[in-house]
Amino acid sequence: MDYKEITTIEEWDDILNQSSKKDQIILKHSTTCPVSTNALDEYNAYLKEKPNPDIDYTMVKVRESRPVSNKIEADLDVKHESPQIIYIKNKQMYWSATHWSVTKAHMKAVID
Repeated sequence: MDYKEITTIEEWDDILNQSSKKDQIILKHSTTCPVSTNALDEYNAYLKEKPNPDIDYTMVKVRESRPVSNKIEADLDVKHESPQIIYIKNKQMYWSATHWSVTKAHMKAVID
């Protein structure tokens, strides 16, 4: 399973609205940060193992799509950090992890 990259506020708004019907996972990724590169590798490793099909998986590059990243922070009332993974249910943050806590094992424990 793959993730979709979003770059616009409209795409984010759609994801947030969809979260009332289907759970959403967002990875906030910084393309200039080695810790974030590790988190992206962990995200990809998790997605290779047939993750929950009832969840949509997304990634936003925080530097390239700063307005989207800022809107996620405002809409979910979750302090921006990157890397950061956010699990969204019913238009609210259900779970979040940052930095070295973004691991395949951590995702499996919470999401599966």
